[in-house]
Order: sequence, then C-alpha cells, then structure tokens
Amino acid sequence: MEKWYLMTTVVLIGLTVRWTVSLNSYSGAGKPPMFGDYEAQRHWQEITFNLPVKQWYFNSSDNNLQYWGLDYPPLTAYHSLLCAYVAKFINPDWIALHTSRGYESQAHKLFMRTTVLIADLLIYIPAVVLYCCCLKEISTKKKIANALCILLYPGLILIDYGHFQNIYNSVSLGFALWGVLGVSCDWDLLGSLAFCLAINYKQMELYHSLPFFCFLLGKCFKKGLKGKGFVLLVKLACTVVASFILCWLPFFTEGEQTLQVLRRLFPVDRGLFEAHLLLFIIKFFYLNYFM
Repeated sequence: MEKWYLMTTVVLIGLTVRWTVSLNSYSGAGKPPMFGDYEAQRHWQEITFNLPVKQWYFNSSDNNLQYWGLDYPPLTAYHSLLCAYVAKFINPDWIALHTSRGYESQAHKLFMRTTVLIADLLIYIPAVVLYCCCLKEISTKKKIANALCILLYPGLILIDYGHFQNIYNSVSLGFALWGVLGVSCDWDLLGSLAFCLAINYKQMELYHSLPFFCFLLGKCFKKGLKGKGFVLLVKLACTVVASFILCWLPFFTEGEQTLQVLRRLFPVDRGLFEAHLLLFIIKFFYLNYFM
C-alpha cells in the first residue's frame, strides 16, 4: 500500500511539473511566417482533417510541404487527425483550411498542451510506473526514486511542454517502453507490436530497433531454430509485418504513395540528420542512464 501511495505522489509531482512548464510560452510564438513547431502540430491537424489521406504527404495548393509539411510516419498523422476531430468539436477555426494558418490563442494553447498531457497519461506514464514496479532485486524506495527520475527528466519535459518542438515524444517513447516491458515479461508478440507502433509513430525509434531485434533473435536461437525458436521467429515476423501493413495500408494503394511517404520520412536530399541528431543524443542518454 505504501508503495502505491508513494508512486501516486510521484506521478502527481510529474504531472504538476509538466503543467507548470506548459504555462509558459513556446518557441515561435507570435513569430510569422512559420510560428515554430507549435504551428507544425496545429497545421498537421488542419491537413489531415481537411485533405484526403492520399494528399497528406504530397505537395499541392492545399498542402505546401515547405510550410511544415508532414514528415513523420502514418501513426503520427492518425494522431493528428484524432486531435483534429476534437478541435473541430471545440472550435472549427482552429483547423480551418488555409485560414487557420498561424492561429494562436490562449484557448488553443490550452487545447494543445492538454493533448500532450493526455498522451502522457494514457501511454507514457503508465509504462514508466509499471516498468519501475517490475524492477527486480531493488528496494521499494529505489523503485520510487527511479520513477521520479524518469518522470522528471528535464529534456523530455522541456521539449514537449516548454519549447513545443517535436512534441508527443512521450508517445513514441511510451510505446518503446511498453515494448521493453513486453519482451522482458516474455510477452514477445505484444512487445514487438508495441515497438512497431513506436517506429510507426516516429522514425527516430529506428535508433532503438537493433537492440530489440538482437534480443528477440537471441530468444529464438536460445529456444532452438529447429523447434520452438523457429515458431517464435515466424510469429514475431508475422506480428511485425501485420502491424506495419495496418499502419501503412492507406498508402499501399499506389507505389508512388509509399515512395512519397518514405521520401518525407527520410529526406536524404535535404539533410537527413539535420533536425533529429540532438533528439537522438537526448534519447540515447535517457535510455542508458535512466532506464
């Protein structure tokens, strides 16, 4: 009972710090013509709500890719669409095609900040709490301390709630952590599914794919590739393929659709690592020193 009381206190502290940081301004506020990454997230809601799926990643008169063009995997786009439906219900002006460009208001800021907090509550924070509670051979106090350190990690809070750059990082990290929990508890198929969702939310999770692949392949070898190990390997392969097909299904109708999405995700021609190197470094130290 005491452990859950303390863990609840830690979660409340983490939520309080997040919301306190979110009360401040964000990068790009009131600075046309791009208005910062806050506008990127709002614009993606505008595009996904008002345009057909086939036009989300293509340049057009209604979707200028030079103005915060969508460059994350389909799961991010679906998340933007979900947020857009809620925004439409609250205030249609927030996502009106063309006329909402650069929209800024206190009500909309509250809405955007709330979507980040809800994503944390649904995906990231439960994964952190369960992970810390499942740690073996350490005391309750250390489990609580680990949870506190992870939930108060400043890099993630400042990026998602302060600067508002590449927000919803907690979603991809949360899915990845669920994947870690899955394979650690021998729920290999669920763990693989969770990690595939992480990759299909943000392509930067590919940085963490090699440890997952090697760990699961090692399990298959350990069970024997001529017996249970081979069966597990086939099941894992089917899980990965099926999850990717479901996420990418709307973009598989035409070859050019798939290629265009890949061009947007991996823009080698315009500097692949330009915007993502710093985030990768932050995630690297996060996973190695806090997980």
